[in-house]
Amino acid sequence: MLRAQMKAVRAEAFREGPGAGTAAAEHLPQSFIGRFSVVAGYQPIGSEIDPAPLLARLAAAGAQIVLPRTAAQGSGLPLSFHLWSPGQSLVKSAFGLAEPGPDASQLTPDLVIVPLLAFDGLGHRMGYGQGHYDRTLEALRAHHPVLAIGLAFEAQRVAYVPRENHDQPLDGILTQTRYMALREDL
Repeated sequence: MLRAQMKAVRAEAFREGPGAGTAAAEHLPQSFIGRFSVVAGYQPIGSEIDPAPLLARLAAAGAQIVLPRTAAQGSGLPLSFHLWSPGQSLVKSAFGLAEPGPDASQLTPDLVIVPLLAFDGLGHRMGYGQGHYDRTLEALRAHHPVLAIGLAFEAQRVAYVPRENHDQPLDGILTQTRYMALREDL
């Protein structure tokens, strides 16, 4: 029920603010510029905010940009991230998603920009219910520090996102109006 409601909320916010990706990039904290060597973004689906302006800003500061590749359905494996640069062609995955081609180098990000349907002030997020980003963040964090920043419209904020034990918290939220640090050290 909440997922369907938040899809509608996000779609309306997208219609009202098609330039939200550019606005969000302007709210990225200055301390993030040049801080990360490998940044994971995503190709937007439907009404997701386009992270391209944010990725361009981070790439201009020296970060390598990677995009996710989804493992086979039912495998339970995390996403893998592969080198990509703006303008480089992508291929369609078995799920119909645009992903880097098979020859793209795999890299491990230290910053992951995460799409979502809803978020709350505690750093909990609601995705599409498949657990891709939760599995991925858990796997990454088991080996090294990685920050996860949700990219969302301000309208996607809710009072409380239902949480399960496997859910991975976000470290911050970037919207078209502000950056919200969810950890004191950020």
